Amino acid sequence: MISSLINQGKDKVMMSNKVKGGSQFPSIELPKLGGGRLNLGAPEKKTNWKMVVVYRGGHCPMCTRYLKKIGEAKPAFAKLGVDIVATSADNESQALEHFMQLKVNYPVTYGLTVEMMRELGLYISRPLSTGETNHFYSEPGVFIINDRNEIQILDISNGPFARPEIDVLLSGIDFIRDKNYPVRGTFN
Repeated sequence: MISSLINQGKDKVMMSNKVKGGSQFPSIELPKLGGGRLNLGAPEKKTNWKMVVVYRGGHCPMCTRYLKKIGEAKPAFAKLGVDIVATSADNESQALEHFMQLKVNYPVTYGLTVEMMRELGLYISRPLSTGETNHFYSEPGVFIINDRNEIQILDISNGPFARPEIDVLLSGIDFIRDKNYPVRGTFN
């Protein structure tokens, strides 16, 4: 299966768009573990901002550690009015198996397609072996979406080793919201 993935449109998979700060977060709806569907960028409950965490999949131990840290910080994000969702290209059974290990208290969606990854400007990787996974997946991305559905903060990595520190994100969001700080990095 992996060899057929590698040979199918290999050049097309390597292309992605650059997402800009201040742009509208795209409308992406995915199935949610536990049932139903979730619009990734739409805040839920009593929040008006959203953090979308795109992770590589259940095969990645660094993703597991990061998602657990986010779960531990969920009350601090909620205090700032930020809802959390995590998503990956894993299928339902892969996501459910990973979720059972994670034991996090925020929604997890699955089934992120290559087209959706491109729309978000994510780096895309193919598995190194069948022991890793059986599908293309995105490298990590974090999107903080404000109450105008604009991407206020974004961090996109090409590998599992670079991710924003949770405490830095929290203090940055607090500063932005308190000072009405504008979106930065809007010019290329």
